[in-house]
Amino acid sequence: MADNLFENFDIDEARIQSIVANSLSNADDGELYVEYSEAESLTFDNGRLKGGSFHSDQGFGLRSVAGEATGYAHSGEMTEQALMRAVDSVSAVTRGYKGTYSEPPVGTNRKLYSENNPLSSPNFEAKVTLLQDIDAYLRDKDESVRQVTASLSASWQVVNILRADGHIVRDIRPLTRMNISVVVGKGDRQETGSFGIGGRQDFGEFIAIDSWKHGADEALRQGLVNLEAIAAPAGTMDVVLGAGWPGVMLHEAVGHGLEGDFNRKKTSAFAGLLGEQVAAKGVTVVDDGTIDNRRGSLSVDDEGTPTGYNVLIDDGKLVGYMQDRQNARLMGVKPTGNGRRQGYAHQPMPRMTNTYMLGGDKEPAEIIESVKNGIYAVSFGGGQVDITSGKFVFGCTEAYMIENGKIGAPVKGAMMIGNGPEAMHRVSMVGNDMELDTGIGMCGKQGQGVPVGVGQPHLRMDQMTIGGTQT
Repeated sequence: MADNLFENFDIDEARIQSIVANSLSNADDGELYVEYSEAESLTFDNGRLKGGSFHSDQGFGLRSVAGEATGYAHSGEMTEQALMRAVDSVSAVTRGYKGTYSEPPVGTNRKLYSENNPLSSPNFEAKVTLLQDIDAYLRDKDESVRQVTASLSASWQVVNILRADGHIVRDIRPLTRMNISVVVGKGDRQETGSFGIGGRQDFGEFIAIDSWKHGADEALRQGLVNLEAIAAPAGTMDVVLGAGWPGVMLHEAVGHGLEGDFNRKKTSAFAGLLGEQVAAKGVTVVDDGTIDNRRGSLSVDDEGTPTGYNVLIDDGKLVGYMQDRQNARLMGVKPTGNGRRQGYAHQPMPRMTNTYMLGGDKEPAEIIESVKNGIYAVSFGGGQVDITSGKFVFGCTEAYMIENGKIGAPVKGAMMIGNGPEAMHRVSMVGNDMELDTGIGMCGKQGQGVPVGVGQPHLRMDQMTIGGTQT
């Protein structure tokens, strides 16, 4: 598959450019987004291959932007006729409107990941053998293992973006992921543990024997910890969050509230607070789409703008929002490279890439020792957040009691409850061990899912509300 997707139409590129230029002549912005993608997944469950899928797709989306209005049409049919139908649909927003077409994004030759197709290697037989090896390894390792589920998934996406001014951006994006889940039991009690890893790379790095064995061991360790866990207490207490994946709470409780569209429409708890102290001093939050091979990274976003290292909160002060082109123009600021979409059938909107908190000056052990009685939350599962109020609830998938500055018994059923902006003021210690997650993040917004990264160092948060199951 060549990277010039315009060759897949039944008309030449010059004709496509002419149609796009004419259709967006009165618009403020817009583009033709063309995509080809392949995706594969394999799941090995309970000793056998339970599921496998492969699909490919291609299509285009045409967008016309006029002020706050957007016209969008898409099709999986790569023909002049389909393109002209899309033109008729999106032209409704520019009827009687005379806009000034925006300048194109700054060009870049930066590539943050390989263009190799991860679906091509290793082959199907090697992938199935790997999943079998993971299953056998875990069952042989511990007699408490009752079920093993292992999966591999990969996708390869080619994107072409054509603007009315003739500016063209092309990007080729690989994405891979491995997940291992184990159920362990003792008598009538069963618990689960899991581990996942992924990124914008081929399978080679993390399906090497040492890598997958580490993942299998980690899933088993978490399951065995949960098998010994006691019911979590409920109440108000100090909490220590672990490094890495617990940054998902930051992503949900704070990150979404810093996306440009919510703030332009004043539906975010952070709206109108630029320059204000929205977190404790020492808290610096960035969104960074420029890290090589990371799951949330993009050489360019889905509008063709290069991604960036964007500081959102600096030493507790709100200094910026994440922007796509439309919201940036309406708010009088520059795009930040955060215009993202799930695929050609979706419009771009402000979305996170890799969102994390920078490290501080405290040793993790020092943070734990500072807590007399509290909870140490190592990993989170599902959660819910209300963007307007900032209220959140998150479940802990691995957590421990802290008793007199020492890590105590594991607990299950612990829920962190709070308000994003308020919780950021409760950060009293920031660790020096900032760590990104292992590459498993997926973010949903308005029905669209995109891969993301999260991260943070160890944190102490004072007097947080914990919901528990202890009676």
